[in-house]
Amino acid sequence: MRATHQRLYINVDHVATLRQARRTDEPDPVMAAELCERAGADGITAHLREDRRHIQDDDVRRLAATVRTVLNLEMALTEEMLGIALSLQPFQVTFVPERREEITTEGGLDVARDPQALRDGISRLKRAGIRSSLFIAPDSEAVSRSRDLGADAIELHTGQYAHAAHEARTIDALRDAARMASEAGLAVHAGHGLTVRNVAPVAAVPEIEELNIGHSIVSRALFVGIEKAVQEMREAMRAARR
Repeated sequence: MRATHQRLYINVDHVATLRQARRTDEPDPVMAAELCERAGADGITAHLREDRRHIQDDDVRRLAATVRTVLNLEMALTEEMLGIALSLQPFQVTFVPERREEITTEGGLDVARDPQALRDGISRLKRAGIRSSLFIAPDSEAVSRSRDLGADAIELHTGQYAHAAHEARTIDALRDAARMASEAGLAVHAGHGLTVRNVAPVAAVPEIEELNIGHSIVSRALFVGIEKAVQEMREAMRAARR
């Protein structure tokens, strides 16, 4: 099913990355979120990592209090993070894999590793009225398991596509997984490594209703400002959808 309006969520993690380089108070990811919303973002995403390498606890508290659209909190499935989510009540929690040694999230969540823990985590979020999403590889088994676990949505990891956009197999995998997930009743999101230059084929997949984009927005913002960077991405998405 084609979503009539494809949502753009902006990930503000790397605004915090720049701040943490000096351990100071600027640039402020909460201010960045406000500017992104002003520019037309449909939501704000932030990943509170266990090692607190960029986003800090105070950031997510302030985001939860000030975001006017919706807040998507990315996090590992741990008791600490579940407690934070249940306390802050974001619109959505996206469970992601997390390894201390990685620079960024390099792959999808292994939804077969501890299904009971995932099922319990999703159930606790549901009871609190929080929407759940699983960040997975564009793989039929992962899609099927996500449905069985009771997730509301999946976010397809677009890293392989971003690294090899010229190879048809990478976009084909995203199309197939998106179609399968939609038919299974899951909302379909996507993100990782997407830029204005490569977003069009992903944005054109009719079942994908939401894109989460961060690094390329923050990078472009150094040259044109964050509001202009959001508007450029939004226009690229609209053009692909048309």
